[in-house]
Amino acid sequence: MDSIQLADALSKTPVTAFRAFETIGSTNDEALAWADQGAADFSLVISDEQTKGRGRFDRRWVTRPGSSLAFSLILNPSPVEIEHLSLFAPLCGLAVHDAVKVFFNLEPEIKWPNDILIERKKCCGILVEANWTDGIPNAVVLGIGINITQDSVPPSDGQLFSAACLEEFTHCPVDRFSVLQHVLNNIQKWRAELGTSRFFEHWTNHLAFKGEQVMIVKSEKQSIIGVEKGIDQHGNLVLLLDNNEEKAFEVGDVHLRPLNTSNNSGGNHA
Repeated sequence: MDSIQLADALSKTPVTAFRAFETIGSTNDEALAWADQGAADFSLVISDEQTKGRGRFDRRWVTRPGSSLAFSLILNPSPVEIEHLSLFAPLCGLAVHDAVKVFFNLEPEIKWPNDILIERKKCCGILVEANWTDGIPNAVVLGIGINITQDSVPPSDGQLFSAACLEEFTHCPVDRFSVLQHVLNNIQKWRAELGTSRFFEHWTNHLAFKGEQVMIVKSEKQSIIGVEKGIDQHGNLVLLLDNNEEKAFEVGDVHLRPLNTSNNSGGNHA
């Protein structure tokens, strides 16, 4: 990792401190430990290689050297922000979406609750975790992994959505530190809008599968099929069921699947 280039990029962001590694198990684990030690708001952990990265449901997210952006940002939430903890994952989604759209003139979509798709291929995963003290979150860790080069794309075996990297769509080399800079600045921008009507409107406008039939899969429960309508004020996904009833689903042990998987570019990256 080019430390000079990294430091230059971060100097144009609100990052207050950072720890950079050539290789690490998980940037989220390092960030959570740093938060325990009193890390300042907007502290960053970044690594060139990640060997034990993870996503939702403890899925592995391996980062090969130099191929991706793997970083975790520590935020110390205000009392008002604590009321919107469920919105920190879509906050990341909006930040990555805007960075990719503006910087590369692409049209990414935000798959509820925490993935970024381009042409229905997953190029970014997000994992948000909190550090709690006496039942109160004193830090929120925003873990973001963005596939940059072809070396970042994992095998498709056993996954629902095919994976992709930014360079597959830009057709030219991508400066990952410039991407990092734009994402961090967008996090700051949308953090100020957390929970506002503008936040929800922007999220809904770029929601993947809106107006399409989707399936909600819950562990050990019958799947539910409906038309994806949008997001409610709590960040829950709203489906319109066959009986015209609207039903909201919270983030948790829930998987969202498009009903017509043939529209997913033939791939299967979960």
